[in-house]
Amino acid sequence: MGSIFKEKLGLYTDLYELTMAQGYFLCGKKDQQTSFDYYFRTNPYQGGFTVFAGLQDFLDALQEFTYTESDLEFLQANGFKSEFLNYLRKFKFSGNITSVREGEIVFPNEPLLSVEGNIIECQLLESMLLNILNFESLIATKAFRIKLISGEKLFADFGLRRAQGLSSLFASRAACIGGASSTSNALAGKIYDIPVSGTMAHSWVQSFSSELEAFRAFAATNPNNAILLVDTYDTLKSGIPNAITVGHEMATRGEQLKAIRLDSGDLAYLSKKARKLLDDAGLSHVKILASNQLNEYVIKTLLNDQQAAIDGFGIGTELITGKNDAALDGVYKLTEIDGEPKMKFSENVEKITLPGKKQLLRYFDNEGKFYRDGIMLADESPLDANTLHHRIHPEKQTNTEGLKCERLHEKVVHNGRILLKSQNPILLHAYLQSRAALLPEEHQRFISPHLYKVGISNKLMTTRNALTQKLRTLH
Repeated sequence: MGSIFKEKLGLYTDLYELTMAQGYFLCGKKDQQTSFDYYFRTNPYQGGFTVFAGLQDFLDALQEFTYTESDLEFLQANGFKSEFLNYLRKFKFSGNITSVREGEIVFPNEPLLSVEGNIIECQLLESMLLNILNFESLIATKAFRIKLISGEKLFADFGLRRAQGLSSLFASRAACIGGASSTSNALAGKIYDIPVSGTMAHSWVQSFSSELEAFRAFAATNPNNAILLVDTYDTLKSGIPNAITVGHEMATRGEQLKAIRLDSGDLAYLSKKARKLLDDAGLSHVKILASNQLNEYVIKTLLNDQQAAIDGFGIGTELITGKNDAALDGVYKLTEIDGEPKMKFSENVEKITLPGKKQLLRYFDNEGKFYRDGIMLADESPLDANTLHHRIHPEKQTNTEGLKCERLHEKVVHNGRILLKSQNPILLHAYLQSRAALLPEEHQRFISPHLYKVGISNKLMTTRNALTQKLRTLH
């Protein structure tokens, strides 16, 4: 399993990050020790959860986050000062990072990843971190929603041609974390060691003098993976009958037609008609695949409401673009400088950040299911923090005494050295499945999912309130 990143990535950031970094350097702040938290504010797709993804790609990018002479020349041409460029010449991240596991089920306003180091290195990572984690978490969540509906039926990522440029590589990886069994994206398959799959396009059929000739040629050149696209001309009158003919011819050679694919029309109706035709012809082993603008809602209707005879799905646009949500609203906020808690203050209490270094815990109910998540300061013991308060309405609280809990953070970078071993996206999906089995069903439903409660400890609430009062006095 490899990495997508082959170039140095110091410029994989917004200009304002570099401008601030130079300002810190020139103001003599470069050695200030800081802590930043990554979190998001709202679950995508009006859902009840989010799948955390992108950690490995971010860490791979972090290894390459340095500056070439060409990069420095570019910055010099854009007005950056020579003394700061000399600092960047030797730049490499030397701090620490803790994170929840990739593939974890997470919720809004939780500190999912924390970066500690000097203020320049922590600041410079912001844009790259947000770019990767926000996007992959969005796509992994979409894919898992599809998996929740498709169940044991497989679905493949067919989205390369509709993706936003090279983000298709991130998206294919994230889709497999979320539940896609394979991708059509050959480059993603090679880089991330994930299964690749595909069938044919209508152009193959059109390039031959007849549909039957096209099917025969495809079966001859792909005897072990013969999947025939049957809707180029007329699905029921020519496509499926011709596929049956080729299926019988393959059987005489000791081969098997693997599947047919429906890519247009009334998929439920056509799939049921196709299933009967195939079964009556003695080809009950031939699978029926479907594609064409599919998403979790369409698949739910096909399988649950219309009992479509579909064995698997190829999903493109809606998966690879995270439709209907364009982005996950993840943010990266300063929480501490030289041991002093920091927070962003706002008259809108929902946008007030939580100060200080923190830990994230998950509590389980008596049946072993996810019950509450708790945010507390890093130096607190869960045994001493038995009450979790609502972040905005502190009078709402939960007693966690006696409940089993686990810490969700693990150290993934220590003094600049990456500790986390690469994991195949398919294995990360297995972890996600194990966690989803512990998430109560009311949080998994698509319509009005139950709100999963996340609280803060009394000590964290007190720290936040004291700092809020101080900021009001100062400003």
